[in-house]
Amino acid sequence: MFTTWSLATIVVAFGIMLSIPRVALAHAVLVSSQPAVNSTVSGTEVAVLLKYNSRVDMEHSTLTLLEPDGKVEKVAIESEPEPGVLSAKLTGLVKGAYVLRWQVLATDGHITRGKVPFQVE
Repeated sequence: MFTTWSLATIVVAFGIMLSIPRVALAHAVLVSSQPAVNSTVSGTEVAVLLKYNSRVDMEHSTLTLLEPDGKVEKVAIESEPEPGVLSAKLTGLVKGAYVLRWQVLATDGHITRGKVPFQVE
């Protein structure tokens, strides 16, 4: 047995649930990366290519690298080869576990962030 109050609560909750996917689609979401998440690469230099589902503002986006010894380094974004794609180069890598952290500003004004963990052998 539903009261008017509980029915109104259900309708509002359903409306919020329907609006969430549209908001999420407006944000830049990482769709692929090089190196790939949890991949293993070799060598002291690795090309980075991060592809998002929407355009991003290169000037207001950042990359940082968490190194095996815990040190955090800022990574320069070299270019935007096509809309929604950022490129960079990692140099001086040694054997161990790394985490590439990204933060991008989508052209819709929303900031999203994430991580790409990978290993160097």
